[in-house]
Amino acid sequence: MGQGLWRVARNQQFQQGYAEHTYIATDNGRRIIDNDNLNYRRQLQGGMDICRLLKVRNAKDQQGFINLEMLPPELSLTILSYLNATDLCLASCVWQDLANDEILWQGLCKSTWGHCSIYNKRHPLGFSFRDLYMRLDEGSLTFNANPHWGIEYFISRGILDDSAKEIAKFIFCTRTLNWKNLRLYLDRRRDVLDELVTLHNFSNQFLPNALRDFFRHIHAPEERGEYLETLITKFSNRFCACNPALARDLGLSPDAVYVLCYSLILLSIDLASPHVKNKMSKREFIRNTRRAAQNISEDFVGHLYDNIYLVGHVAV
Repeated sequence: MGQGLWRVARNQQFQQGYAEHTYIATDNGRRIIDNDNLNYRRQLQGGMDICRLLKVRNAKDQQGFINLEMLPPELSLTILSYLNATDLCLASCVWQDLANDEILWQGLCKSTWGHCSIYNKRHPLGFSFRDLYMRLDEGSLTFNANPHWGIEYFISRGILDDSAKEIAKFIFCTRTLNWKNLRLYLDRRRDVLDELVTLHNFSNQFLPNALRDFFRHIHAPEERGEYLETLITKFSNRFCACNPALARDLGLSPDAVYVLCYSLILLSIDLASPHVKNKMSKREFIRNTRRAAQNISEDFVGHLYDNIYLVGHVAV
């Protein structure tokens, strides 16, 4: 509505200027339009309008700019808590005291690296979570270049204790580590792998969903081999340990879960690969799986097929 009224007013101004100033007299008494004068006035008026709009906009921007130091500290910290580390460093150029608050940097550290041994220790004088964030970031970059150097970096600076359990907790709660280097590290440190498996809780989870959760933290190798067999064996034992009642009711043993996991992986590849033209049917999957695991009911195996068909690959 307001925009329409503004256009009406502008048209009236142009019509008035057109009527008063855009005609010139000729020798025979007729008047013709002075186009040069009209275009000049329109350009001049348009430039004035643009300048006026820019001034109003800048005034509104300055008027609506919020000074966080004028707000209650709790509200200011809440606003800054939505920033990442880079933006928070930039904000410290304007609000140094607020942006360098230890609560903000502690939250950034724990949201990125969920577990570190140093969190539960008494901090020395001069300790800063901002400096800790920089060391954690540097250590993660070192890990992504060489996993063993990265873990040594964390241990040498007191960020992690030199124990398989603490390293496993750190890996389990961190999402910035390169999964390929992580796979190489776990393949060599089987003690850390054992502790990492025990951190998973598969209680009341459907088998394909539990397998997806497992491979989300411990990435499966690209090719079948001894490491993949080790992962599936450890997962099978852990799944049965977390679901004793389900294993008893369905007749699931670690060996049966091992067979089902391989069947699910092969089915995922069969259904997801564009190179496989003749996809495995539900009837074929049930028949092939029950040949290897005869104690498993046909309905349960059918539900496994439906999950892979609807949800997708278990190892992505």
